[in-house]
Amino acid sequence: MELDRDLASLQEARNLLKAARVAQESLKEFSREQVDAIVKAMKEAGEAESCRLAALAVQETGMGRYEDKCFKNYFAAHHVYEYIKDMKTVGIVNKDAVAKIWEIAEPVGVIAGIIPTTNPTSTTIFKALIALKARNAIVFSPHPSAVRCTAETARVMNKAAVAAGAPANVISCLTNVSLEATQELMKNPITSIILATGGSALVRAAYSSGKPALGVGPGNVPAFVERTANLANAAAAIVKGKSFDNGTICASEQAIVAESCIAEELIEQLRRNGAHFLDPAEVAKVSAVVMLPNNGVNSRIVGKDPQFIGKMAGISVPPHAKCLIAPLDGVGPQWPLSYEKLTTVLAFYKVKDWHEGCERCLQLLALGGIGHSLAIHSNDEAIIQEFALKKPIFRILVNTPAALGGVGATTALAPSFTLGCGTWGGSSVSDNVSPMHLINTKRVAWHTGLPEGPKVQPLVAAAQAEEYAGSPSMTPDSRLIQAVVEEVLRAMKAAR
Repeated sequence: MELDRDLASLQEARNLLKAARVAQESLKEFSREQVDAIVKAMKEAGEAESCRLAALAVQETGMGRYEDKCFKNYFAAHHVYEYIKDMKTVGIVNKDAVAKIWEIAEPVGVIAGIIPTTNPTSTTIFKALIALKARNAIVFSPHPSAVRCTAETARVMNKAAVAAGAPANVISCLTNVSLEATQELMKNPITSIILATGGSALVRAAYSSGKPALGVGPGNVPAFVERTANLANAAAAIVKGKSFDNGTICASEQAIVAESCIAEELIEQLRRNGAHFLDPAEVAKVSAVVMLPNNGVNSRIVGKDPQFIGKMAGISVPPHAKCLIAPLDGVGPQWPLSYEKLTTVLAFYKVKDWHEGCERCLQLLALGGIGHSLAIHSNDEAIIQEFALKKPIFRILVNTPAALGGVGATTALAPSFTLGCGTWGGSSVSDNVSPMHLINTKRVAWHTGLPEGPKVQPLVAAAQAEEYAGSPSMTPDSRLIQAVVEEVLRAMKAAR
């Protein structure tokens, strides 16, 4: 008898989790040398397969650009590995002779890895690497529109890991995807922690599952261009960030906020770099196809090039255009393009000065980017510091493409495809997630002596006792206490 699809997917989730638990029980006993050999083999497999997996992702999802997905996959394999390879994640990782404390790394266990449709293969490579570096097993739940490419990436990584000595089934992926299976993956007793990358609803479900979770929030990233910026460099960086993989990275720029005194020159520089500015009628048409009535993005245009969007909207877009820019006067439902858009469309605002720019950026972040990222193009360190101190975000990306700077490609941030938004953005982590977020730390602490305490004055204690004994409104219990106190007082007086 053949199981219904939802029952089959539910059973698959349970089977994969059981196999992952067996694998993790074995993996947790591996030495650092064994773990490092496994992770290196996975890195090499990810490098070798980066373009094949990129082609699968583009073909299946219809999102992004093949060349950029090649880079993302290679980045997730090579550069993440280079960053994590020397991390201590096995056994005693620190001995503090002065404090007399040892720190011992322990794996968290079995991880449920939730994978988005926008970056399916690169996120799978990344999560597999950091999971095994910390001696955890991981079971992936792919987005329904990215099942094949995610499953194939997981297969590639698992094959490489097992060939290097890892236990079988240490990396696996659901192939019968359903809401019930994903919920089972998140709530099953075998699952130790959820590593969630996806839409807001999915991340909220992860946090409400009853399991520890590391999730990320949306990123409505403003790019503020201040008057001291190198405008040619700023324009090139913004267009590069927004057009990279057709805007599918959550750290990609969503709006440009420019000081009026440099706005016209910036517009010219943006045009030179491939930005196509829309007139008011075109803004209305593009808004209608890019955004939904609930201010969510239309999934049909996610990760699409500007020519595709122009055709949907019924407007003419030059073949050389890399992104569309919509000048707007405000923020909120009346201006749909002020919300996050995971595609090649940017909002554009002019402001009087950096103070007004600061306020506009706050308004944009309040629409759904709190805690995530902000880009600033400026050579005035005092203003950069002011933005850093006042903005409710955890990544302030200076003079760099936000999409690439946020994930650590063009900055010294930890290379990562899971960018925490902190408690401000409803997340449990504000960092770029790494293997260090996937270990428990055991501590061995030696006796160092009793700390110094206060000098207790007996007469003060006696006076307090006398004051308490005379207090009104005594209950039966307090009368018993009073009797004891009076006996103590009599003993103290006799001792005098």
